Amino acid sequence: MITGGLVVAMIGAIALNGAVAAIAHAGGASHDYVPLQVGTYSFFTIIGILAGAVGWAIIRARAANPRATLRILVPAVLVVSLVPDVLVGVAGQMAGTSWGAVAALMVMHVVVAAVAVPVYARILPLQSSR
Repeated sequence: MITGGLVVAMIGAIALNGAVAAIAHAGGASHDYVPLQVGTYSFFTIIGILAGAVGWAIIRARAANPRATLRILVPAVLVVSLVPDVLVGVAGQMAGTSWGAVAALMVMHVVVAAVAVPVYARILPLQSSR
């Protein structure tokens, strides 16, 4: 059940991120911007979902109140994950970088969290407290 749920999350998030990339490209984001290329965002989507599942499982197993802990940790990790995107935008050194492309990449981070968290809640349910 866990593996199947993670695969569903990966497929769903990759598909939605594909839509985000397509919209960004239609809006003028360069196809040279590597983070919006299918191989790149697919790889990092998979890594993000797997890393999130590991973190969720650790909090689930060790926190006195995993639900409360994750209610704070999930948004905090999401915000921290956006920092490198902003730095890429500020530096402007990567081929094809524009703020539209960077914004699309940031939306992709939100998509991964929005898809993964409900899946984690289903396949790795939480107790309110111990």
